[in-house]
Amino acid sequence: MRLSASRNRVRRVTPRIERYNTVIVGGGQAGLAIGQQLAARDIDSVILDAELRVGDTWRRRWDSLRLFTPAAFSGLPDMVFPAPPGHLPDKDEVADYLERYAERFDLPVRPNTTVRAVRRNAARFEIDTGDITFEADNVIVATGALQRPNIPLVSAGFDPSIHQLHSSEYRSPFDLPDGPVLVVGAGSSGTLLALELARFRKVWLAGPDTGDLPRRILGRDLFNWIWPVMTRATRDTRFGAWLRNRAVRGGDTRIGIPEHALSEVGIVRIGRITDERGGWPTSDGAVLRPRTLLWCTGFVPDFDWINLPVFGSDGHPRHHRGVSEDIAGLYFLGLRFQHRMTSSLIGGVGLDARFIAEQIAQRAEVTAGI
Repeated sequence: MRLSASRNRVRRVTPRIERYNTVIVGGGQAGLAIGQQLAARDIDSVILDAELRVGDTWRRRWDSLRLFTPAAFSGLPDMVFPAPPGHLPDKDEVADYLERYAERFDLPVRPNTTVRAVRRNAARFEIDTGDITFEADNVIVATGALQRPNIPLVSAGFDPSIHQLHSSEYRSPFDLPDGPVLVVGAGSSGTLLALELARFRKVWLAGPDTGDLPRRILGRDLFNWIWPVMTRATRDTRFGAWLRNRAVRGGDTRIGIPEHALSEVGIVRIGRITDERGGWPTSDGAVLRPRTLLWCTGFVPDFDWINLPVFGSDGHPRHHRGVSEDIAGLYFLGLRFQHRMTSSLIGGVGLDARFIAEQIAQRAEVTAGI
């Protein structure tokens, strides 16, 4: 018996197309801040978020994580953080705050929506998510500063008995196998995790001293003094450029963790890990035999899904204050030191979001011929 031609025919499903003035990629703090700013200007937008729930990126971080910035400096536009001004919010408080923020301003978050590619056709941007293709006059990449974990190539040569993980995968000391831990990266995250782990086991902390600042000065939290300076220190000022270069070269300054606090709990400070011998990491010629190696080495850009010629040789977008230098209508938000030292922080991203929303509003007026 022959099957009919119609039964043999492969059915092709055409992706649904939705059109907006602006598509925001990323539903974290940056995406929510710009979504609120666009809504305040009656600009049609949608926020595409790969997470199932607003704030999930924060909920997955290590259990003891707290912000370095007090609640007074950790709010998004038009909604203060609901805690005493000096309180240091934990990661779940941050996640819940972001969720409430999206609900309060009725932001158009589309959860569980992963962007596969961003392209440009003759007139508009195309944002491919598989089942749906979004078209927009503007695209805002709000995926933030924490993208792809940066793990040095030397890690591939280490003995397989060493349990290696990045700080983004770490949750608790009790999830790690017994035995000594080598923490690589002596910035803020590395030193905090080294202190936590040193309560239970031997810890080596590898990397140069990034310096420290006290948590309180003259009875007030450090950020009461430095936040105004941080917001004024933009990339186009001499001081801002110096701060950015220092952060890129030397890592983040520790807050409230003096060097002696590390030695007092038995943490052994060592130099950089640049080589291996017999499958074991070495530092200054000495061979270390950790059971666990925790990489606190930050993140690198991950924009492979953006099929547009807008990046430099270092993988970072070419932009001025988040506005693409190559393609009109493309914007970035939440990048580290995007315009000022606070650009990637919850309490600082709002200023950049306001600037970008104004650029989009002006562009809409020009397009409309106003």
